[in-house]
Amino acid sequence: MENINFDKIIERKNTNCIKWDNLEQIFGKENITPMWVADMDFKSSNDIIKALSKRTEHGIFGYTKTSDEYYDVFINWIYKKHKWKIDKNWISYVPGVVPGLKLAIYTYTKEKDNILIQTPVYYPFFNVIKNLNRNIVTNPLIYSDNIYSIDFKDLENKIKQYDVKMMILCNPHNPIGKVWSKDDLIKISNICIDNDVLLISDEIHSDLIYENNKHEPIANLNNNIKENSITFYSPSKTFNIAGLQASNAIIPNEYLKKQFDETIEKIGNSMINALSQEAFIAAYKHGELWLEYLIKYLKENINITIDFFNKEIPNSKIITPEGTYLLWINLKNIASEEEIKDILINKANIGLEEGSIFGEDGKGFFRMNIATPKEILLKSLKKIKTSFKNGGLI
Repeated sequence: MENINFDKIIERKNTNCIKWDNLEQIFGKENITPMWVADMDFKSSNDIIKALSKRTEHGIFGYTKTSDEYYDVFINWIYKKHKWKIDKNWISYVPGVVPGLKLAIYTYTKEKDNILIQTPVYYPFFNVIKNLNRNIVTNPLIYSDNIYSIDFKDLENKIKQYDVKMMILCNPHNPIGKVWSKDDLIKISNICIDNDVLLISDEIHSDLIYENNKHEPIANLNNNIKENSITFYSPSKTFNIAGLQASNAIIPNEYLKKQFDETIEKIGNSMINALSQEAFIAAYKHGELWLEYLIKYLKENINITIDFFNKEIPNSKIITPEGTYLLWINLKNIASEEEIKDILINKANIGLEEGSIFGEDGKGFFRMNIATPKEILLKSLKKIKTSFKNGGLI
């Protein structure tokens, strides 16, 4: 068995790493501990590293076809983890979920069409819609007693009022860490089907689920939604290989699949990367034990962080995530978002993401990535406490 050590601190600076090497641009200074973008400060599994090493030893990196094993390991993983039987013919390779979303929007909508998202939500959703000259319609989630739920009345009204053509679902939901229930997903699906709205589901965090929560693939609910949905999966978050760029679009509807693939051919990014394919196969073929240890470690970090805020930062509220390694922290009762951001950056030297970038209803919250060695996490929490205390916030 491989030696799995998530406590080991690995220097990531000077590796062209967006998380650690882009701090001046993002936060205005270099001396920052980054806890923002969603990748992890852990080495990927040895099986992935060995697979990449073996491939690089060959020394030739010519044009690469997608292997049968690529499809097989993915199909087996999704069935084993989520009880969804995927057909190989439903799968289209995309370099990432966000590029996949762009392809879907470009393929199935036209300029000025309305696309619905549920805020607060992963901020690239805003960008991909705007950049393709489509309009954003928001269905704000209900926040009550530190719990989020879906406003189904508003969802249906907005879809009808704005003649929405597409809905982008995030499940598990980033940044709030919510794993949507089967009942919620069926309600969403029925509303979309009844109003001829194509449902796009970003399920990139679906393997990072805690305790008794269960991920339900949207297209596995029934045949009607299977034919009216496109689902995106990737091992990038689960196995910390976002830089290798390998994701899949799952499109059971034959006509929708044909349209999507035609767009890919027009744009010319249908060929998989020689190294990303090896990492993808190794992750889904050998990564189950590594993932088991990872989830245990992440849950420990989550508990440490929640206990800290509950005890040391009065008037803060922190949601216990059902999935993802992202914490959504309500600091509205402490100070303004601008003041807290300033103290975090300039006093604590900690880089979190302010909630307003996830939508107006996220203002006053902060998103924190806890996928880092405990030593870094504990030092960062201590810095937050000291800076808040010195700044008169606690």
